[in-house]
Amino acid sequence: MIRAHVMTANERIEEARRILRIEAAAVARLADSVGESFARAIELLLGARLIAVSGIGKSGIIAQKIASTLSSVGSPALFLHPVEALHGDIGVLSDRDVAIMLSRSGTTAELVALLPYLKQRGLPIIAITGSANGHIASAADVVLDAHVEQEACPWDAVPSASTTAALALGDALALVLMQAKGFTISDYARSHPMGQLGRNLTLRVSDVMAKGDAIPRIAPSASFREAIIEISRKGLGCVCVLDGEKLCGIITDGDVRRSLERYEDIRPITAADVMTPHPITINPEALLGEALATMERRQRQIGVLPVVSPEGKCLGVVRIHDIIRSTL
Repeated sequence: MIRAHVMTANERIEEARRILRIEAAAVARLADSVGESFARAIELLLGARLIAVSGIGKSGIIAQKIASTLSSVGSPALFLHPVEALHGDIGVLSDRDVAIMLSRSGTTAELVALLPYLKQRGLPIIAITGSANGHIASAADVVLDAHVEQEACPWDAVPSASTTAALALGDALALVLMQAKGFTISDYARSHPMGQLGRNLTLRVSDVMAKGDAIPRIAPSASFREAIIEISRKGLGCVCVLDGEKLCGIITDGDVRRSLERYEDIRPITAADVMTPHPITINPEALLGEALATMERRQRQIGVLPVVSPEGKCLGVVRIHDIIRSTL
């Protein structure tokens, strides 16, 4: 029977921090140890028709993720289960392919059994392993050292830091390979057509922005009251302050609240008095992902962006809600 270990909230927090520090240290050590073997692995992978990534148990789960990442960034890959491979799945491979094998111990029986059959087919083998002296490392063409000083569990037994290290090495292989192949964000978008990610990489701001008569607009000389009415009438949470067709400022719902706190009498206030001059803007041809990043990657997030031409003409307004709603 499992007995719960009584821990205080602070003890649990400290234990979580200890685990994360161990795993972070394992990845940091990898960064310092990457060298010529990594460069040779990339050269092998550049010439591959298909990349087969294999592992068993928790290493097998990491192998599946690495194969998925490779495929999504322009290097066709599959997860090859080492047992199923010996029952027919190895037939998918040819001498134009490359195998990546993940093993913490370097002696995983299922992978050792698969090795000679990969060799028979002429596949170069890249080993990601915690043991440079193990059987798998000895048989591999390239060895990437994923050794960790300790696992994060209290008994130094449960694969944790080691699987994190293997995953990080796999990501490094996939992303360096992506750059070496000249794989672009447009290529990535073609592989991810569905969901918010796909929309962010394929749709442009001009596809979802409010434009024409839907743009809330007002002149700098307009009264604060008129600005509030225009915000309410258009329902976008802001009003663009325009000098002719050019944007000179914006008033958001937040600006309205702050102005009401600041001024006792709003009757003499104009739009120019309360607007944010020279606001952050976005180009209509920008991808939705760029607009979303512009809104979110700030100390204080913003929920709306004026859309302007290179000449400063106000063409529309895009809200974070519009970007999210684009997938519905």
